[in-house]
Amino acid sequence: MCPYSSIAPPPTHWLELLGRAQAIRVAAPGPRRDHRGRPLDPAAEPLLSYFPPSPVGSRPAPGRLWPEHPEATAPGSAPQDPPRGCRPGENYISQDAARFRSPLHGSARAPGEDSMSPNASGAPRAPPPHLALARGWIQPAPEVAIWQPGRWGGVGAGAAAMGEPQGSMRILVTGGSGLVGRAIQKVVADGARLPGEDWVFVSSKDADLTDAAQTRALFERVRPTHVIHLAAMVGGLFRNIKYNLDFWRKNVHINDNVLHSAFEVGARKVVSCLSTCIFPDKTTYPIDETMIHNGPPHSSNFGYSYAKRMIDVQNRAYFQQHGCTFTAVIPTNVFGPHDNFNIEDGHVLPGLIHKVHLAKRRGSALTVWGTGKPRRQFIYSLDLARLFLWVLREYSEVEPIILSVGEEDEVSIQEAAEAVVEAMDFHGEVTFDTTKSDGQFKKTASNGKLRAYLPDFRFTPFKQAVKETCAWFSDNYEQARK
Repeated sequence: MCPYSSIAPPPTHWLELLGRAQAIRVAAPGPRRDHRGRPLDPAAEPLLSYFPPSPVGSRPAPGRLWPEHPEATAPGSAPQDPPRGCRPGENYISQDAARFRSPLHGSARAPGEDSMSPNASGAPRAPPPHLALARGWIQPAPEVAIWQPGRWGGVGAGAAAMGEPQGSMRILVTGGSGLVGRAIQKVVADGARLPGEDWVFVSSKDADLTDAAQTRALFERVRPTHVIHLAAMVGGLFRNIKYNLDFWRKNVHINDNVLHSAFEVGARKVVSCLSTCIFPDKTTYPIDETMIHNGPPHSSNFGYSYAKRMIDVQNRAYFQQHGCTFTAVIPTNVFGPHDNFNIEDGHVLPGLIHKVHLAKRRGSALTVWGTGKPRRQFIYSLDLARLFLWVLREYSEVEPIILSVGEEDEVSIQEAAEAVVEAMDFHGEVTFDTTKSDGQFKKTASNGKLRAYLPDFRFTPFKQAVKETCAWFSDNYEQARK
């Protein structure tokens, strides 16, 4: 957390929040301060009413009351003693309080209850006012969580093997409707979510992140403690060649607005997504995290590449000047369900999948652009999503980390095309249009740093991942981006 961030703990008095829970009490010393260290006027604090309280101690603004709890302790009243075993600066919730939960909110519920079941009075639970914003909000598994005290609300027993968060976390995912964002949603929904985690997935429909005011307004509404920054203007080789200036300008604006808004609202951690295309074109292989700025990137996508490199520069600067834990991951070529399968503007593998689908339907030959000789390391989006969660919870370095399969799993474009042909049971002719550009021949990346942290992580085999992606595309052809 930035030492001068605008999110600071509540004042020393205890806020008693009454609901189905017995009590949720939050206490911490010291006045709130802005990012420059200046004390804030509690009277000027916003009323954060769009997030209902969770059983791990959601944080209302100092001196303000949740609308749902008008009896909460008023500012200036005498501090109350914390429950036994709970020190100042910690959250507390009783076992009964662990059963409290709000609809579409990351709270526990009793077995057999669904997220919209009636409350104790028999009245149905209405959706919260932030529902429109949090369209992708992930609901927890139907189980009772026994919460333990901890910093900003402890996590319960049975936390996932990837690690326990340091207290409650409100995680904002930009680009939440894209390839990687949808993969993270699935992984979280399938059981990777930990107690105390609230996930908010947003897309360009929620805010134009190239606009500083809209970005700041989004962050003020969500007040995230953690951010996964995926939003970007992206495209395949030929779109990059045509629009290098657009890729530079839009991505620089997006990245600066997101990082500075995260800093302004006091996010404790930001994980941004880079790409192996940022590495120098003329280099030695395998490339690693120390080589990002060792020379110019390939000329085909220099606008996008330099914009992404600047995230690493900003991360280092926020750490050097403010102590912020802003970091980045560098995945290799990502593919999977919900990819952009547009033949002209998409990346190579989803473009091949779409081409094979059309060739099979029309009974025509498959034409692969280029010679088929360039080599790539492909990573399945669901594998990348699992690694993103590990980085968010466990990885503490500001230095970026490459998320990739091993060098031995690198395949040529021709081999990738053959995998798609096999997965889609295509028996027609395959030709290569050598008049089309190959782009960068190779960008072999070392995953040595990742393996030092996670030596036993198992990636989905390439052909299996291709088969699953092809099946998803065929089943969702009408709705898929293409």
